Amino acid sequence: MSQQVHECSKKIIANIEQAIVGKRKQLILSLVSWFSGGHILLEDVPGVAKTMLARALAASVGCTFKRVQCTPDLLPSDITGASIYNQKSGEFEFRQGPLFTNILLADEINRTTPRAQSSLLEAMAEASASIDGTTYRLPNPFLVIATQNPVDHEGTFPLPEAQLDRFFMKFTLGYPSMEEELRMLQLLEQEHPINTLRPVATTEEIIAAQKQVRNVYVDAKVRQYLLQIVHETRSHTDLALGGGPRATIALFRASQAMAAIRGRNYVQPDDVKKIIAPVMAHRLILRPEARLRKITCDSVLDEIVAEIAIPTVDEPRK
Repeated sequence: MSQQVHECSKKIIANIEQAIVGKRKQLILSLVSWFSGGHILLEDVPGVAKTMLARALAASVGCTFKRVQCTPDLLPSDITGASIYNQKSGEFEFRQGPLFTNILLADEINRTTPRAQSSLLEAMAEASASIDGTTYRLPNPFLVIATQNPVDHEGTFPLPEAQLDRFFMKFTLGYPSMEEELRMLQLLEQEHPINTLRPVATTEEIIAAQKQVRNVYVDAKVRQYLLQIVHETRSHTDLALGGGPRATIALFRASQAMAAIRGRNYVQPDDVKKIIAPVMAHRLILRPEARLRKITCDSVLDEIVAEIAIPTVDEPRK
């Protein structure tokens, strides 16, 4: 079962790497999130392929893709859709918004108002949208990829902590190395390679992968290990807020997906360690005095992981 997930992820990653150079780690994290049924927040400086990652993912799977450019005047109905009066029939008809898609890119989400941001909450939590008293199911699979720019502060609306917690993962892409940027220039010499990407997987394969990931075996020692990590964040002296039960579930699901992508049907502690920062860091709140000492959530997590004994796990008998 996990071999099918491994082969599917390998095809998608190889395809995307024709257009995006040197982002293997981030591509794996994106698939971990999608296979776990979670959503992604990309925070990075302009021009490092945040939007391209979302487009390449959609192009590789052959699913529907829509983009919302978040601005201060964006309304919730611009995302979800609205009921419009049809003069011929004399009735209101619901017109779907861009939310009704497989992959939704919410570009620069911190540029729109909290009211518009909140229109994504139900969709992210329950894969449905309630409009004018009617609940509509969203297409399956459904993935939100939101981007935000950390260097702009004027005219922005930072996501509140409760909303950040709805994102399964948050990570950055970072600048490419000189060799990677040289390769990028070679790829862009004629036209952008993303225009030539063809689907290598189907939505059915993604849905199957999401189901298969749930069957990956997690040993009692590994469960105890990830629980200990989350509980340590709740009592750490540098943190005002630790990870909640949603963080525990996300860490559990992500470790299952990471193991499956690596071709295993059981989770090792190393799978947990690989996804701790992207799953946990954005859910933690530092104390003001810790911020003054230049302490980060990532460094707190590194400290916690270093202090917890790593369990030894054997491959389960078939």
